[in-house]
Amino acid sequence: MTQPTVKASAIEFLTLVASGRVREAYRRHVGTGFRHHNPWFTGDAESLCVAMEEDARGNPGKILTVKISLQEDDRVAVFSHVKQRPDDPGAAVIHIFRFDAGKIVELWDVGQAVPVDSMNENGMF
Repeated sequence: MTQPTVKASAIEFLTLVASGRVREAYRRHVGTGFRHHNPWFTGDAESLCVAMEEDARGNPGKILTVKISLQEDDRVAVFSHVKQRPDDPGAAVIHIFRFDAGKIVELWDVGQAVPVDSMNENGMF
């Protein structure tokens, strides 16, 4: 069996989190010394994990659709459409991961709400 690429690991991590399987995502993919840069939480793994679990409980119908994923060395960027529920316009979200020894050790995320009406004929995706 071949080892998954870190790009595949990043996508699986996001997919597990979106489906509410947050602890499993962390157990499989997060490495020792993990830190993140979300300004709304302290920078450790546990605080972000707990926040992701709370979000999953509050949004059990969350849908994550990966649009683009890119890998360069130990860095992976994943551009996704995230909807909290099926009728939600959602948000465009970019997660940037840094891996060490095949595990996520650093994470950045930025998002932009999808407007209901947009003058751009190309859309956000």
